Parts: sequence; C-alpha cells; structure tokens
Amino acid sequence: MATSSDNIRAPDAMTAAGPASATHWSVVLAAGRQNSPYAHEAMEKLCRAYWPPLYAYVRSRGHSPHDAQDLTQEFFGRLLEGQLLSQVQPTGGRFRSWLLVVMNHFLAHEWEKSRAQKRGGGVPPIPLDEALAEKRFEGALAAQQEPEKMFDREWALAVLDAAAARLRSTYADEGRSHLYEQLKPFVSRSAEPPTYLQVAASLNMTESAMKSAIFRLRQRYQQIVREEISETVAAFTDVDDELRYLLEVIRG
Repeated sequence: MATSSDNIRAPDAMTAAGPASATHWSVVLAAGRQNSPYAHEAMEKLCRAYWPPLYAYVRSRGHSPHDAQDLTQEFFGRLLEGQLLSQVQPTGGRFRSWLLVVMNHFLAHEWEKSRAQKRGGGVPPIPLDEALAEKRFEGALAAQQEPEKMFDREWALAVLDAAAARLRSTYADEGRSHLYEQLKPFVSRSAEPPTYLQVAASLNMTESAMKSAIFRLRQRYQQIVREEISETVAAFTDVDDELRYLLEVIRG
C-alpha cells in the first residue's frame, strides 16, 4: 500500500480508465474533475461505505429520521455531482475529518437552497438501508456521545465493516468460504465465539490446527484494517495514529 515516500499515493493515481491504486483521496479528487464512469462508480462506493456515520451525525443534530434520510441522500447527490467538491476542496489529512467538514458546510449553506431544486439534481438516489441506519443511530445515541464523537465511532465501524467484507471476499476467492464462516466469530466485534473444540470438530481439524487458522485469520484481518486506514490518510506516517484512534473510539 505504501510507497518509499511518506505519501501513500499521488492524488492523480486514478485515471479515467480506473485506479492505478486509488486512495479515498484520489477517488474524491478524480470525482471532482473527471467525467468518467469509473470515477463516479468509485465515489458512489465511498458514499455507500460512509452513509452510516453521516446519517448518525445528521440525526444527532436534531433532525427527524425522515429529514435525516433526505439530507443524507441530498448530500450524496451533490457530492456525486461534484458541487460540494468545488466549494470545500480536499486538502489531505484525514478523510473522516474532511467528510465531516463537507457535511457541516452542506447543512449550513446548501440544504435550504437545495430544497427548492429537484432532489438530487437528477442523480439517482443511492439505495440505503434506512431501518438499519436508524437502529445503528439508536445504539450510538444510547452512549450519549456528542455528534462529532458519534460520527467518529460510526466511521470506525464503517472501516471495520469494509475490512471484514474484504476478508470474506479473500477467503471466498481462495475457495475457503466455509472456513471463514466458521472462524469469523473469533474476529467479530459483536458475536460471542464458540469454544475451540466445537469449531475444530465442525471443521474436522485438530484444536492446534484450528488455533493456527484463527491466528492467520486475525493477522490477515489486522493487515486489511491497516490497509483500509491507509486509504483514508494523506501520509503514511499518519496510519499508526489513525489506527490507534480507531481502536480508542471502538473501545469507547
């Protein structure tokens, strides 16, 4: 993921044909200046990944579920169109911080204006699981966190969700989906894992072999989380600090 320099990748890593090795930053910059299907698709993927923290943040600012859904969709529509990118330029640093700045700008300056226009400006709405969004918000609300802290926690969960999806896909590509499904409780943040003996028996493995498989799974998961973090910072030297912060907000 990293190069020999402090910069993880140059902002121009994404081309009209696709990514050379795109970070979140290069995706955002490309979406703001390229009219390519890949740039739009990559930006939409980012929106899908980060809607839970943004929705929770909007809700925590006092908006109703219906208004928060409208606000989040409108924000994505204007982001995909590049309108907000021209008003709040990406400057590097931490992607989560920039995203929150853009949302605050939208809430303060653009929402009332956009209500008088066609919703989304003609951009198809991104399918969102609104019931799940509200459930996650209620869980975050129970912790009685400030809006910014709530956003950071939901951002951390989004990073871990993305890492878990990549890990699952890696095992599937290797033809080992069954192994992953059996071992994933040992890296899940919510599930209570079964005993080693139970899983070893279901996999027809010795307990020692299963422990080794869990160790490798955790190693791969930790590496993928680190890679996901590296895509959200402008400098490789910031990865460890951002990873420590992610663990801090997850632990509460």
